[in-house]
Amino acid sequence: MSYHIVVCAGIVPDPLQTLEPVMGATGPGLKNELMLPAILDPWAGHALFEAAHLAKQQPDCKVWLVSLAPKAKLQQVMMKVAQKVPFELVAIDGSASGFTDASAAASALADAIVAIPGLDRSRLLVFGGWESASRAAGATLQMVGERLGITDQFQGVDAIAVGPDGTFEILERIEGGRHQVSLCAGPPAVLGWATGRLAEPPNNPQLGMTNMRTLMPALQKAKRAAIAAAGAFANVAVPSQRRDTRVVRDLSPDAIALEIVEWIRQ
Repeated sequence: MSYHIVVCAGIVPDPLQTLEPVMGATGPGLKNELMLPAILDPWAGHALFEAAHLAKQQPDCKVWLVSLAPKAKLQQVMMKVAQKVPFELVAIDGSASGFTDASAAASALADAIVAIPGLDRSRLLVFGGWESASRAAGATLQMVGERLGITDQFQGVDAIAVGPDGTFEILERIEGGRHQVSLCAGPPAVLGWATGRLAEPPNNPQLGMTNMRTLMPALQKAKRAAIAAAGAFANVAVPSQRRDTRVVRDLSPDAIALEIVEWIRQ
């Protein structure tokens, strides 16, 4: 069984940097956002590595990476990601901010997927992050699937195994550190990946040069997408830190519990 795998992946500011929300002229954003180094969204990165692993195991598979981000930032990130796994980039020039509307982002991603030349939707697997480092609601990928008419959706995926008859066995995370085993008859399907079970591939400069032959033209042809803000924001700020400490000896557990409840109510 061969598959056409589309990975939806955004970029996010490097979490090792200081991220300070501010209100700008066009709405909320991050302080000095254009100067912050960016990385591929960690959850989407796992989805990309799993897609490349699956494509390597099955014959005649192809992997596309569809990303909605500013072209300049996306080019910087792709210089590193291109050395990890083989893929073909589909770039959309737009805001990657976590303050944008997930529905508008899903619409732009779905339109880009439909427009991919040679894509066979009967063999389509849409991969992406179960969560996101910018849009932690985890709703974008689900809405992409709905706009594509794909009803078989699996979220919190850690592993996928393809049977000899083309069916999938999928491990989805549930409560208590356990997994739910789901069976899917075949594509099309949407899989929102958690951390997966694969290590990050090592850098391969030769693979990077091969990918760059298609990456640069894709970035030059990127269409502009206007993504609206998610509602109205009166203010954005880092949560204030507050710490009140008391040292009390010989206090009963019931008394401690009552004090915690009273503190929460206040």
